[in-house]
Formats: sequence, structure tokens, C-alpha cells
Amino acid sequence: MTENDPFLRDVKAGLSQNPKCISSHYFYDKAGDELFQQIMEMPEYYLTNAELEIFSQQSEAIIQSFEISNTEEFELIELGAGDGKKTQYLLQTLLEKNFKFKYIPVDISKNSLSVITERMQNLFPNLKCDPKQGDYFQVLDQLFSSDKPKVILFIGSSLGNMPDGIAAQFLHKIAAHLKKNEKLLLGLDLLKSKDIVLPAYNDASGITSAFNLNLLRRINRELGADFDLENFEHAPEYTEKEGIAKSYLRSKKKHSVFIKELEEYFDFEENETIHTEISRKYTDEILQNLLKDSQLEITRKFLDSKNFFADYILTKK
Repeated sequence: MTENDPFLRDVKAGLSQNPKCISSHYFYDKAGDELFQQIMEMPEYYLTNAELEIFSQQSEAIIQSFEISNTEEFELIELGAGDGKKTQYLLQTLLEKNFKFKYIPVDISKNSLSVITERMQNLFPNLKCDPKQGDYFQVLDQLFSSDKPKVILFIGSSLGNMPDGIAAQFLHKIAAHLKKNEKLLLGLDLLKSKDIVLPAYNDASGITSAFNLNLLRRINRELGADFDLENFEHAPEYTEKEGIAKSYLRSKKKHSVFIKELEEYFDFEENETIHTEISRKYTDEILQNLLKDSQLEITRKFLDSKNFFADYILTKK
């Protein structure tokens, strides 16, 4: 591995900063994928069940909001496809209503793509499926290479893992690729109180803690580091006023970590943190601010029964 490797380069840059940080992109090795699947099944992690309710009960209305004829072939592109448990309801309804489409799941994790591809082939043997591996920003250009009409899915409140400035750039980039009247289905976690949000990122059984700490285990394995996981603890934060859940790894004591691939030591003070993830919570107003000058407008909004989560239909003007 060389310093040009993105993982190595980003770890070096992140641990050299003050305060330290590492991108949440790197959570998702095989163990991280499996832990995140467990997170989505936790009773505290309301996001999955809320959006699953929307897809399982309102798929027909969602498809109507796409305003696509079932006589014209289109491409359904899902960014950050995950395990497909929510999307399968949409796919099933599309197939039952004889829509002509190709499903294109996109994910940074090769493991996740193989899981979802196998799952969809087992569920829907006649589904046209063309998986793509890569970072959202990097693969957008190639995803829009065909002239077929497109519907983009970006669900699970994955947008919330981006700072607002990056999220706005991302939405503007998608908008630039979309043709007039094409749609983006955007799933967002809505702003709510700390007693609901914080347990989703700090569950009683410790799965979220294991997920966060697994990042250090991955650095040890792939970059030859000597992180002692006993020296760190999972430290989440959330305030309703800011509306952003934050995850940190906090050093329990003063010590140094050596990364063999970099031939470099990194010093930690007691209580010093590594910022690993954000999860923004949204209102219509926050979303409207991100969409400003993007040529995307909110044309429908689908809510779960508790109003915890929203799937927005954004249409290119």
C-alpha cells in the first residue's frame, strides 16, 4: 500500500488534524457492513423501521409521483443501496405493474453490492440489475451516460452524513445531471428530540460502539497500526438546537499509536477525540436551503405514521 491509497492518505490527513477526524466512508469493511445490518435491526434505531413503513405501505403512491409511463423504459438508480430491504417493496410494485426498467444499485462497499445483488436476483429473477461499485461523487458521471429517463433513489438519510455544504454540492451535482421533470427520491430523518435521537447512536447493547471502534480495527489490519481498542470509547453527542448527531472515538488516556504503513506515530491526549460521523436531522426549511439555486423543487413528501422520517420527491424544474 502506498501513501496514494485513499484510505492511507485520509487516515494520515485526519489524524494529523486538530481536532482529529476520519471519514465515515471507512466504516464499511465486511465486519462494518455486518455491524451496520445489526444496527438497523436495533429497537433504538427508529430510522430503518420508519422508512420501511413508508416503502411498504406507500410504494404505489411513490411510483405515481415519479410520473413515468409503464410503456417507456427507465433506469432506477439507487445511491448507497445497502441491503435493499426497503427498496424491494418499490421494485416489487414496479414489476407487478409491468414497468420497464433497469435497477442500478450503487455502493462503496463491494460486500454490500454482492449481498444486494444476490438478494434481488433471488426475490425477482426477471429483474434487470446492473450494480456499480464506487463513491457517489465519483460514479455520478458514468451513471448518466445513457439517454434513458432516470429516477434516483438516495434513502436512509445518507445525505445527513455529509456536512451541509457538501450535501448542497451533492444535490446540485445530481440536479445538473437530471433532465427536466426527472426525479430524486430523497429519504431524510426529521428533526426530533434528544431522547429519541441519541439512543439510535448509543444503543444499550453496544452495537453502535462496536461499529465505531471497528474503524480502528480496520486501520490496524489494513495499515499495520497498533491501536489498542481498550484505550478508546464510543462518544456520541446530539442537541436538538443544532440538529446534528455526532459520533466520536475518545481516548481514555494519554498514549501514542504507530501506523506501520506511514512509519509514523500519532499522539493522543486523555479525552482527545477522533470525529468519525455526523447525522444531520432535517426540516423542510433546512432542505429548502440546501436546494437553493439547484433547480430541484419538493413536489411530494411521504411520512411514516410517527412523523419521524420523510421521503421527499424532488423534481428537476
